[in-house]
Parts: sequence; C-alpha cells; structure tokens
Amino acid sequence: MHANEPGLPLPGPAANDPGPPALVMPGRKVRAGAGVDWIGDAWRLFRRASVMWIVFMVLFVLVHLGLSMVPWVGTWVGSLVSPILMGGIVLGCRSLETGGDMELEHLLAGFRRNTGLLLAIGIIYVAGEIIVMGAFALVAGPSLLWAVIRGDEAGILNALPEDPLRILLAGLVAMALAVPLMAAYWFAPALAMLHDVPAIPAMKASFAACLRNFVPFLVYGIVMLLLFIVAVLPVGLGLFVWAPVLLATAYTSYRAVFTEPDDAEG
Repeated sequence: MHANEPGLPLPGPAANDPGPPALVMPGRKVRAGAGVDWIGDAWRLFRRASVMWIVFMVLFVLVHLGLSMVPWVGTWVGSLVSPILMGGIVLGCRSLETGGDMELEHLLAGFRRNTGLLLAIGIIYVAGEIIVMGAFALVAGPSLLWAVIRGDEAGILNALPEDPLRILLAGLVAMALAVPLMAAYWFAPALAMLHDVPAIPAMKASFAACLRNFVPFLVYGIVMLLLFIVAVLPVGLGLFVWAPVLLATAYTSYRAVFTEPDDAEG
C-alpha cells in the first residue's frame, strides 16, 4: 500500500517543493537492471550541481576524518552523525529532482529536522557496529580489537594472529554481520527524513527491501565496483565524481523502491 505523506518544506529555494513523493510500503521489488538505473539517475543528479556535490563529499569526508581522530569515541560519533548528514543529502537530492538547487544548507538540514529520528538510526547502527567488532574480536582476538578501537597501528601489527586463516575467518564473520546491518541502514535516513518513519520501522523496512531486491543490489554493487576501479586510475581524481554518485544512489534507489513517480501522485 502507499500513502501520501504531508509536505514538509525544504530549505533554500526549494521551499515551494510539493513535498516528499508518495510512499510505497513495504517497498516494491524491482527488476535486476534497476541497479544500473540507480547509478544513471544519480549521475544526472550529480550533473545538475556537480560543484556542490563535490563540496558535500569533501565536507562529509572531513567530518568523519576529524571525528575519527578523537580517541576511543571518534569512530562511534561519526556513525551517529552519518544518518543526520544523509538526511540532509536526500533533501538536497529531492530539491534537485524537483527543479530546485542544492545548497550547503541542505547538508545541515538533518540537524534541524527529524534529528531525533536520524540520531536514533545512528544509535542503532553504532550498536550494530559494536556487535560486528565484538564478533570479529572473538575470532581474531580481543587485543586486536582494542588496538583497532584506539587507532594504534603498532598495536594492530603486534596483535595480528600468526595464523592468516584466523584473520580471514574473523573477516568473514564480521562481513556476515555487517552486510545485513548495512541493509538495515541503507534506506532508513530517507524514510526518516522525508516520511517521518521512526528508526526501528525504517530500518526494518530497509532491511526487508534490500533482501527483496538482492539481485538489483548485486548488479549495483558490481557496477559501482567497476566504476571505482576506473575512478582511482587517474590518480584517484575520479573519486570526486564516484563518491558523490555513491551518495546520490541512496536517494535514487529509495525513489525506485519506496515511492511513486511524481507524475503518478494524485
């Protein structure tokens, strides 16, 4: 089923935007090739405001790098802030999609609107990260985990198990937990920011939608990996395009799975 959500004003020149698109819950199953469409749609959004996208990407990275330098809690704070920043990014995408501009104000919009919902997503995500790291430590050894948390490079080298198979197994266990965690996160900021969906329902809907669309996401992942390889070839300069497109696909995939086209709203 789907329902029209009440329009919420966007910051900046898109304040007259008709509001969020009509929501489709629990999300539709799309064709395998949709993963490529998400990238194409994200590329078109990037072209409409390429300079601002690059500014967004640089600020996004700088925020996370700055927070990661804070001992012990920096990484966790970065994860708490990520959905708030992503909430602003999806607002910027909505503005571009409806003929408006993308402004720096959009990146900070999550700190003014639905902040509690987005922060709750971050808290759940951090709890998931702790579980993932805990599982990794159980296999690889607690000393390695503490070294990673402290950012102690020498300690990481000293704590590495001598058996490479043990490291490989630990990595596989962590990945087996991290993939569903990322699936639960992927659509959640857009659902919370644009449709006021609470954190737990948003993450449950995101996980179910990713599971339902496993094949499109597999195609999407392969294509993005190939594009990443191309992007790093010219001294990594292509990442200034690849990274913003990656961020934009969080919006374009949400539009394909969870919403009706604007011209279908009545």
